[in-house]
Amino acid sequence: MQELERENTENREITKRRYISSFFGPIASSRIRNLSCLLDTASMTVIGERMFSLQQVTRVFDTKPWVAHLYVTEQCNLDCHYCNEFNNSIPHPVLADLKKWMDHIRKLGVMRLGLQGGEPLKHPDIVGIVRYAKSIGFCQVSMSTNGFLLNRQLLADLEGAGLDELQISVDRMTPIASTRKAMKSILHKLDWFKDSKVKLTVSGVLFKDTLDEMAQVIDTCLDLGIPVRARVIHDDLVHDRALRDASESEPLLRFVEQQEKLKRSGQNIRSSWNLLTYQKKMLRQEPIEWTCIAGYKYFFVSSTGKFWLCSQVRTERHILEITQEDLLGYNRKKNCQAGCGVYCTAEASLAVSHPLRYAGREVAGMLASRVSRMRRRGPERIRDLTAAQ
Repeated sequence: MQELERENTENREITKRRYISSFFGPIASSRIRNLSCLLDTASMTVIGERMFSLQQVTRVFDTKPWVAHLYVTEQCNLDCHYCNEFNNSIPHPVLADLKKWMDHIRKLGVMRLGLQGGEPLKHPDIVGIVRYAKSIGFCQVSMSTNGFLLNRQLLADLEGAGLDELQISVDRMTPIASTRKAMKSILHKLDWFKDSKVKLTVSGVLFKDTLDEMAQVIDTCLDLGIPVRARVIHDDLVHDRALRDASESEPLLRFVEQQEKLKRSGQNIRSSWNLLTYQKKMLRQEPIEWTCIAGYKYFFVSSTGKFWLCSQVRTERHILEITQEDLLGYNRKKNCQAGCGVYCTAEASLAVSHPLRYAGREVAGMLASRVSRMRRRGPERIRDLTAAQ
């Protein structure tokens, strides 16, 4: 049965490539460039949300992996109640091992690498990790951090090493027991990015303990000209914790809709139209047609070198054992994909499952946003939306 399923999967991929080839025809490069422009608006989550190269666009249609997240450490200086991605008892992986893993990840075909933790800045060789990742051909290297350990010199060193984008996690204006990732702690550091080539995004986790101050976080970033987003919390599948209560769906939905309105009016909400729609449908418990590509186009590698489909679905296999055939076997629907809140994987899955639909929604949203800016209509901050209610 496994052989038959794999053969059917390969046949579907061959059929899809033939269709794409016949669609593009003799003017392939022109049409792919056009699609690249369409997908540029797609904002492919924590891996950069920058313009896709022609080669990257092919990852939507071929059978090679696109994005990987590498946990350079699982140690963290914070202890957010909802997080299951840290373990201070695990030592930092040594640079030599990380280089081997990155070599293999790149050999598999991955083009974008996200450095994760824990807190990545705790690793003593973090600058060397970034420099090596860029040297072996990853076209984009990004990092997620709480920002507490960031200083001016470290930012300059990361820029010199080639870091493309830094995502700072901010959940509230002020810290509380469940999350200390507060704007109060890192606000003065945001100004450092004005003269840096490293692109900054602020991203928050949206749940009951952050709803009261997340609007201020969004507005503060927009006032400073910083791209920002807040995404609905996802459940902890590792420890079987339900973190998103159905009774909280309505206020969470309203906040997602507020971000959508700001984006439509031209504000720099760094979330794709597709993902905003996805979150709304998820909160309304409406059906969403997609095939999860976790483990296929998008995968994670732990700080001990273990291959994970995503942050919540983990295996004991070592990354150095993984082949392209192994990855292809994960190109299927997953039992856990209904209501999935691992948004980086979900968004990439939406793009790969329905590329033209995905691009069309982004273009439509982009055009609506441009029209709104031209007419100078629409709210500019969440405070404008709440004042109008």
